[in-house]
Amino acid sequence: MLSKATVCVIGSGAAGLITAHTLLYDHFDVQILTRDSSPGGVWSAEKNYPGLRINNVHGEFNFSALPMPVPKNGSDTGGRLTGEDMLRYMQRFSNDFLCRRIHYRIDVQRIRRDDNGRWVIQTVDLNTNSQDELFFDKLVLCTGGCCIPFVPSFMSPHAAEKYCFDGVVLHTAHFGSKLNEVLSKVNSRTSSSPGRVVVVGGGRSSQDVATYLANQNLDVTIVFDVADAILAVPIPLPDFIRKSRLLGIFSPHIMLRTRLERFLHTTRIGSFITRSLWKSITWSSFKAFAIPSDSPLRRAQSLFWGVRTNDEGIGRRDGRDFHKVVNAGLIDIVAPARVSSFGDDGRSVVLDDGRSVRADAVILGTGYTSSWDALFDEPTKEDIGLASGPVADHTVDEWNHYTSLQDPPPARSKHGEAGGKESHSPSSIYRGLVPAKNILKRDFAVNGAFLTTNNGYTYEVSAHWISSYFLADSFLKIPSSPEEALAHSARNAAWLRKRYPGMLNWANESYSSNIAFWSWPQAMDELLEDMSLPSMRSGGNWFTFPFKVISVNELKTLGAERAAKRRSAGIQP
Repeated sequence: MLSKATVCVIGSGAAGLITAHTLLYDHFDVQILTRDSSPGGVWSAEKNYPGLRINNVHGEFNFSALPMPVPKNGSDTGGRLTGEDMLRYMQRFSNDFLCRRIHYRIDVQRIRRDDNGRWVIQTVDLNTNSQDELFFDKLVLCTGGCCIPFVPSFMSPHAAEKYCFDGVVLHTAHFGSKLNEVLSKVNSRTSSSPGRVVVVGGGRSSQDVATYLANQNLDVTIVFDVADAILAVPIPLPDFIRKSRLLGIFSPHIMLRTRLERFLHTTRIGSFITRSLWKSITWSSFKAFAIPSDSPLRRAQSLFWGVRTNDEGIGRRDGRDFHKVVNAGLIDIVAPARVSSFGDDGRSVVLDDGRSVRADAVILGTGYTSSWDALFDEPTKEDIGLASGPVADHTVDEWNHYTSLQDPPPARSKHGEAGGKESHSPSSIYRGLVPAKNILKRDFAVNGAFLTTNNGYTYEVSAHWISSYFLADSFLKIPSSPEEALAHSARNAAWLRKRYPGMLNWANESYSSNIAFWSWPQAMDELLEDMSLPSMRSGGNWFTFPFKVISVNELKTLGAERAAKRRSAGIQP
């Protein structure tokens, strides 16, 4: 065998599953640890909730080894996949390829290196409460950025108790498990004494939860400062637009790889075309959902400058999705506003402008904190190079010729204030996969912290890169020193600040190792070329390549291609 090194993959979400599958193909001895009771990560059984939809359509978020069945309810969701669709797919993938490799209900308490350089994983079995120490040669973090709910201290259960709040308080991550508690606590809008649910936040989970409860005949108020941007259309988009690299080409990347991209982003007429396209998409998206010009829903993130976008497509055919329910008057919107505390009466929340909103239940769509902080002590994070440092000192003048990036909007903090500055930098993570400081040790990597709009494709390419990295494949091009890796990563961090002003405030550090939101095809081309493999695998000539459909099936032979390169170098499995 080429290698029987032991590898621990922490997390059984999409990134963890495809990483384990790829490493097994390359003859590693792989074990997955997860505190969940089923695979799927954010779509695991305990985290799924009614009304959960994702931004991907059928055939887009899957892996090359397993086709995804057409969802039975596709006509109801406008072709979008539900959380249940994803859970079923992840369960089948696990059963088919990872049998006896996943250890459920195992809580990882702490990770460290021992004196021999092996990884020591301290765990607690949540079924038996027994503790254990496990030892591995290599480690891949696939815990993602939506693992540990963030609850502001002023809206915590402790704060609710202090104000004698009589209602239910929960994070959207726990909505599925506590739904019955909400429904039993809040009277319907048609009862003699109707109750009210206040949903805090303008993101996807907040919108899903508010929509589901409104459709359950409850009065709902959603409070936010800025809502997610939307991508919506009156009729389904053809695949040559929806599943191609077209939008990626209209989104500038750190390196402009083609003449078309250089025209669009470094010339005045190209910049005008680019910015006009995104403005047109924004306008048509609001129009497709008939959102009034004075609606607070138009106070949304930018499609071009931001990383918070919901791809709604045509919406649900039954008209029971968020924007249409709001238009029907079934959800009250309070925006721009932020909740600042519970009310003294024990039955309300208080907004930052002093207004009070009645609440029998409060559901917090306040995001997630880093999943890395609880796993490592500070010395270990520093040793690995995973610690989030100050914003890297690297000039952004290198991209001043990008005319499409002129006149950016003011950066906003996570709480909406203009002029916000990034509080952390992803500069220590090379390619979004390996801490630069640890680059030569080849025993640690991250998958699933790369923010893009096509996670399935991204996770699979990243998994192959990580496997080649662990194998020390001679054809994998990586920096020759930690200093070189740090310089490369610092440059990328500077680019992210240029491309997405203030956006690092919106993503915790375990979900912002790199960002290539619309330009993920270009980023994946870079990883493929790192592995000395053909890029732009969807094909096409200089005119047609933007419209060629990108499919994860392009990646089906990556393992065999890498193995052939090893054989040609005289390395036998």
